[in-house]
Amino acid sequence: MDIKRLHVGKTLSEVAVHNGTVYLAGQIAEDLTQNIEGQTREVLGHIDRLLAEAGSDKSRILMCQIYIADIKDFADMNAVWNEWVAEGNSPPRATVQAKLAKPEWLVEMVVTAAVK
Repeated sequence: MDIKRLHVGKTLSEVAVHNGTVYLAGQIAEDLTQNIEGQTREVLGHIDRLLAEAGSDKSRILMCQIYIADIKDFADMNAVWNEWVAEGNSPPRATVQAKLAKPEWLVEMVVTAAVK
């Protein structure tokens, strides 16, 4: 089976699609002046856009891994997530505190989804 890659860079591709499954690279906010809620909204917007480009959407998410810089932000991040997630389609998910690559990054999300 062929592998389709989108937004291919030297270090990584933002999306890979193989055998009916979409894999997103870790998504982070670009506007690092935002708090956890703002960065989470921005990241979820990136996920929506990339899934659409790959022929999927948030109702087709199979798994989400969430990395937050400080576990004290869990409730605020989760409130934004709960507003966004497709009703009746909450995917399996893990959330862990992690030291992210840049100290300004408050949240990073990695998604695997099914193609429509």
